[in-house]
Amino acid sequence: MPEKNVVSWTAMISGFAQEWRVDICLKLYSKMKNSTSEQPNDYTFTALLSACTGSGALGQGKSVHCQTLKTGFKSCLHISNALISMYCKCGDLKDAFRVFDQFLDKDVVSWNSMIAGYAQHGLATQAIELFEVVMPKSGTKPDAITYLGVLSSCRHAGMVKEGREFFNSMSERGLKPQLNHYSCLIDLLGRFGLLQEALELIETMPMEPNAVIWGSLLFSCRVHGDVWTGIRAAEERLMLEPECAATHVQLANLYASVRYYKEAAMVRKAMKDKGLKTNPVCSWIEIDNDVFMFKAEDGSNCRIVEIVYVLHCLVDHMEPL
Repeated sequence: MPEKNVVSWTAMISGFAQEWRVDICLKLYSKMKNSTSEQPNDYTFTALLSACTGSGALGQGKSVHCQTLKTGFKSCLHISNALISMYCKCGDLKDAFRVFDQFLDKDVVSWNSMIAGYAQHGLATQAIELFEVVMPKSGTKPDAITYLGVLSSCRHAGMVKEGREFFNSMSERGLKPQLNHYSCLIDLLGRFGLLQEALELIETMPMEPNAVIWGSLLFSCRVHGDVWTGIRAAEERLMLEPECAATHVQLANLYASVRYYKEAAMVRKAMKDKGLKTNPVCSWIEIDNDVFMFKAEDGSNCRIVEIVYVLHCLVDHMEPL
């Protein structure tokens, strides 16, 4: 492309941001600054912050924050909301609240981001206080996403009573609970061991449960040892996602745990016939402002021999519990 403008640069950055490739996003941003006269806009910085949020790159996110201040975007609503989300995702709730508190023209997205941040890190008291005490004083009305954040805070803190109350209060405010709200409450009940109540809610909810809901119940059944409800959840999930390798493995293990070896073998055979394999999960780590991505059984690093040697040294020095 002979002549690139801010739109084309931002489009490229946004594309890599969706893959959480913060390293490539920052290289593109640097190249844009050095090779053209084009100046970044609010969408450019929002895309950069999105990449930092997805990969948990706090150091890189702070660098982008500095760039927004230098280029005069201090009062931009989109960027402020993206900064709140980035700091929350990266675990820096102090800086997240600082951005939130200093920005005067907050919208409901700003409140939702801060409440969700507290919820994500198990700070249910702060999330609920923000929702019940501070938010009403601002005149901002909560929406369905606000309630999702509050329910999530109850879920992480095991606050069953409060979770039920918030869920029921939605209709009182003219908000109809959606699938995500049911999913959150079902997960809360399941985590607390109220598996039959969770199953009853699934069976009576006004919409069809999705694979996420059945997967949540399956996880809770494994934690609390309810094999038969777990088998039901796994079978229901496979009807919705027949190509899910992880659910095949979980169902086979559940069958085997109650000595239904024939059924377990059939599930494993079906998995083999379909050519299903569990996908390795990727992780990121930030070292000296550089983000490194790795996954299980990844031998592509040029220093893999040294890495394995250090790992063996660590194992040798571990003491048994």
